[in-house]
Parts: sequence; C-alpha cells; structure tokens
Amino acid sequence: MNNISNRQVICESLCERAQSDPDIFVLCSDSRGSASLAPFAEQFPEQFVEIGIAEQNLVSVAAGMARCGKRPFAASPASFLSTRSIEQIKVDVAYSHTNVKLIGISGGISYGALGMTHHSLQDIAAVSSIPGMRVYLPSDRHQTRKLMGYLTKDEEPAYIRVARGASEDVYTAEDCPFEMDKATVIAQGTDIVIIACGEMAAPSLGAVNLLKSRGISAGLLDMYCVKPIDKEAVIRAAEGAKAVLTVEEHSPFGGLGSMVSQIVGEYCPRKVRNLSLPDSPVISGNPQEVFHYYGLDAAGIAASAESFLRSAADQTCRERG
Repeated sequence: MNNISNRQVICESLCERAQSDPDIFVLCSDSRGSASLAPFAEQFPEQFVEIGIAEQNLVSVAAGMARCGKRPFAASPASFLSTRSIEQIKVDVAYSHTNVKLIGISGGISYGALGMTHHSLQDIAAVSSIPGMRVYLPSDRHQTRKLMGYLTKDEEPAYIRVARGASEDVYTAEDCPFEMDKATVIAQGTDIVIIACGEMAAPSLGAVNLLKSRGISAGLLDMYCVKPIDKEAVIRAAEGAKAVLTVEEHSPFGGLGSMVSQIVGEYCPRKVRNLSLPDSPVISGNPQEVFHYYGLDAAGIAASAESFLRSAADQTCRERG
C-alpha cells in the first residue's frame, strides 16, 4: 500500500531541482503544510514566498516573478485556485504567457467531508478553456515525478491537479513509461476502452482486471495530459474497440469526457459514456466512500463498462433490425 502522496513527490522534485537552479521559487497561500511544501520552505527559505489566503495575489505575484526570470510554482487548494483566481490565471499567466506552474492541491473530492465549497469538480473545464494553459492530472507518485522532471525545466504555463491523500500505484519506479503530452497505454482491449485521468487511473486498472475475469477485453488509456489531449491516442484506442468509457473525478461537463466525445464523434464514431461525479453537490464522506457511492471504484467502473457494452450491443441489434 502506497503512503506517499503526489504532493509530497512534487515537494521532493522541487527540492532536488532547487539545489542546482536558484530560479526555482515556491509560493503558497497559507498552505505549506497541506501542500506538503514545508520541507522546501525549510531548505530554501530565500526561494519560498508565503502570500497568505489571497489566491488572486498568489497568481499575480507568481506571474510577476516569472517576468523577472524566475521559475515560480504556486500552490493552493484546487477548489480556490481554479475559481477565486481564474481571471489572474487567464490574464496574468495565460494571456501574458508567463512561466507559472499552478499546483492545485487536494483536488476533486479530497476534502470529502467539507462539501461543495471545498470540492474542485469544475477546474478541468475552467482552466482547460483558457488558451495557452496546459492541464495535467498525474495518476500516481511515479508519474508525478516524471512529469515534474519536465515542468521544472520548461518555459510554458501549466496547471497540475493532485489529490490530498496517497494515490494507489499504477506504475512502479522501474516501469513507468512516460512521454510528455502523450497518453500512456496501460492495457489493450477490443471490447471496450477506458480512458481515465488522475486518481481514476488506478481503479480503472482494477476494473480492467475484473472485466478480464468475466471474459471482456478492456483497454485502458491513462490520459494524464488532459490538455493538450493526445488526440491520436484517443482515435487509435477508439478504433480498436466497440465502445469508449471515460472516467474522471470531475463534473460531467467540460472535462475529459467532453473532450474525448468531441474527438471520437468527429474522427471515429463509437458509443461513448462518461463516468463522472454528478451535476449536483456530492455526498459527504471520505474519498473512498464517495467514489464507492458514485461507482468510481474498480467494481463500479467494471459494472458501468459491462452494462454499457450490453446496451450498445442491444442498440446495434435494433438498428440492424
């Protein structure tokens, strides 16, 4: 059982890079503890800026530092970073093309019991809609480390969303294939392909194994790069299967499911179903309880895939008449 969160890996990666790059700066909004950034603040106090609970200022100050040649990483709870400072993200970061990396911590329903005010289920849609913004949801600690290796060196704006707790491992330190802005094919399947991102990759892999035991060939695509989305990978996966199921910790609107549906509809029409959280305030509970309730655990994803395949097959039979 993994007990290392993606936010911890982000801090470790920043500490490693800062040893040789004095331009790496970390900013946070009174959240160094919840962002697991306290070790960075202790090791590099001259490269750490505490803004306080002021997300708009957090983003604008980071953008100003980037204009001065620094490499700022600004961390704040995803629910606040992606809403309170959306204008600053649009204007000061994206439109002004500043090298700011925004880290949305405790994303999705990580703050499960605190309810809708602390959930970030619209952030993918909001940030992805801004021209010039990249959006990443790494699936586990190993992929997070690979992603950070690139983001600490490149010059483009980005938004990275990670969960609060430790995500279940999808890969290993020795076996973590990674190509920047390219989806990872975890499994090949001819009946249905599951396309997942972020914390949903691990239960989707569990679902693939469950489906295999039931005689269903399911593929799995890890779309950690939600924007730019790997269109070619989506097309290849959809062309090789009868149906496509997307799985995301997000609203049903404007996220991974919407993007995949646009691609599949235009290039290789298939039945597509989006498995997400509902268009309503979600129940209170820890993340595992919430995921189970809405069918976003391995058993629920497998059940959705199986029922979707049946309904798609029934519709095909009716159409052929």
